[in-house]
Amino acid sequence: MSRYRGPRFKKIRRLGSLPGLTSKRPTVKSELRNQSHSSKKSQYHIRLEEKQKLHFHYGLIERQLLKYVCIVGKAKGSIGQVLLQLLEMRLDNILFRLGMAATIPQARQLVNHKHVLVNGHIVDIPSYRCKPQDIIIAKDEQKSKTLIQNYLDSAPREKLPNHLTLHPFQYKGLINQIIDNKWVG
Repeated sequence: MSRYRGPRFKKIRRLGSLPGLTSKRPTVKSELRNQSHSSKKSQYHIRLEEKQKLHFHYGLIERQLLKYVCIVGKAKGSIGQVLLQLLEMRLDNILFRLGMAATIPQARQLVNHKHVLVNGHIVDIPSYRCKPQDIIIAKDEQKSKTLIQNYLDSAPREKLPNHLTLHPFQYKGLINQIIDNKWVG
């Protein structure tokens, strides 16, 4: 299964809220239409939907998800919680949570186009796994700072997770610690 590039609202209507996929919200009519078609779902159907939510929300392909599951299998703790912790510590997701990008696909694009520095080095891999005490900064070029400033200005200020700190005037974010189990949804 490759990366999905089709209509995003189709996926949102079918799977429910995916805030990292698009900044737009579906209309009330489409939400009511989905609620009227509820029926008993099998365990397989529920698990498949949850897996698809991970795919579309984080922009993963099947092979990437399998690698994360292998890593989680070796770790201690609840498999689901550790998997979500790993996914939340990806660079593209951190940029989205900091508000430097409106959606995760936009954050992926910022990273791919080398607009972001991690600890003073250019990182162009969106799946880069961030660690505590990592500093994420916009590149010193005017274009990079303008892009990130537009995202910071346009996005409504949501509460930052406890493990992140944002310095908007310096175009800088700091990872304080590994994400809390309580914060992961």
